[in-house]
Amino acid sequence: MNNPTSLLTYLRSSRDNTLALINSLSAEQLQVPYHPGINPPVWEMGHAAFFFERFLFQILDKAPSVNPALDDIWDSFELAHDDRWNPGLFPNKVETEAYFNFILNKVENRIQSKPLTAEDLYLYKYALFHLNMHVESLIWCRQTVGYPPPPSAQAPRSEPSSIPVALGDAEVPSGVYRIGMPAQSADHAGADFCFDNEKPGFLKSVRGFHISKTLVSNAEFLDFVEAGGYENQTLWGLGGQRWLRQHALQHPQYWKCENGQWMERHFDLWLPLQLDAPVKHVSYWEAQAYCKWAGRRLPTEAEWEVAALGNREGEPFKTLPWGREMQSNRVDMDGTHFARLPVTALSEGDSPFGCRQMIGTVWEWTSDQFMPYNGFSVDMYPFMSTLQFGDHKVVRGGSCATSSMLIRGTYRQAYLPERNDVYVGFRTCALGTLS
Repeated sequence: MNNPTSLLTYLRSSRDNTLALINSLSAEQLQVPYHPGINPPVWEMGHAAFFFERFLFQILDKAPSVNPALDDIWDSFELAHDDRWNPGLFPNKVETEAYFNFILNKVENRIQSKPLTAEDLYLYKYALFHLNMHVESLIWCRQTVGYPPPPSAQAPRSEPSSIPVALGDAEVPSGVYRIGMPAQSADHAGADFCFDNEKPGFLKSVRGFHISKTLVSNAEFLDFVEAGGYENQTLWGLGGQRWLRQHALQHPQYWKCENGQWMERHFDLWLPLQLDAPVKHVSYWEAQAYCKWAGRRLPTEAEWEVAALGNREGEPFKTLPWGREMQSNRVDMDGTHFARLPVTALSEGDSPFGCRQMIGTVWEWTSDQFMPYNGFSVDMYPFMSTLQFGDHKVVRGGSCATSSMLIRGTYRQAYLPERNDVYVGFRTCALGTLS
């Protein structure tokens, strides 16, 4: 995505995906009920367009606002989350779509008519990746409220599946590994795009460890459920116990047992639980309790990145388990399979240590708090990372709803530990480290 042609290709596909997600919902469906993990879809479309306007036109080109009266409305820092449900506060769907198309048309014209500087390229990517973050949130909104699958979804498996054959653990040897991305130069030239929380990269001495080659499957998590894992308070820390009291769950929120048959809600459909698929929509607290029950632990953030990339000093730097170029056939991403493939599928995406589906499928909980790396410097958008430092947990790898253009093995996402509405799961490590 480093030339005008590729930028236009990705911009147009992202635009099409956004409009498909919006326009495949009825006027009534667009009026989603309030939920702390989602936004009204029409507001999200306007907000994503405003991000392009603010950074490319208002800041870079010093152009006046299209509508100054709406700048604060589209700004997520200025407009409180619950105010986004205030009827009449922002334009209707027709007007917002017109604004979205107007701004993206201006972006296309700018790409085609102006020389592509390093700063321009960086800002195009920043705004484009931000748009794709909202493509993902528009998708999980549908799951949250029980709407039909997005147009991109493939027909889900509906027949019961068997328990997957365990692939066991990968052994990751002790060593000094590269973590994160290199710091970029002042003009953003000569380096891969990344967000501020991924840099500056550094060398870290990591003790050897064993990590599961596969994500925790529904079958494995069902064993925990049927063993009374949600009732056994000794498995849950104080934070987890508080979360349990608030939610009164006895299994993942989108599961139910009906006439002895475990089912899982897939958007607006209740389908047989796929035992060989990864468990998803589970909070950090659920993952932590499962690990204690299983005699395992969550990987640290550094362990996860080492298992996924295995970058060492003096070797070619990888941003993905197989190299540097995204190949979407290796992953479950872009809103297609929705984490309903077996945990043993997609071997072509294996990491250097044989870990499977570390990119895509589900975001993976790690044990670490989301904190800045030493030498952190705030990027052009000051709220990209800073508002999450301290009280969020790090998840890695992207999900089935994530756009494949967005993800790197160094990409750090942060969720509050109670989040179970996003496509998030986990894999485990053996207790301790290797000598």
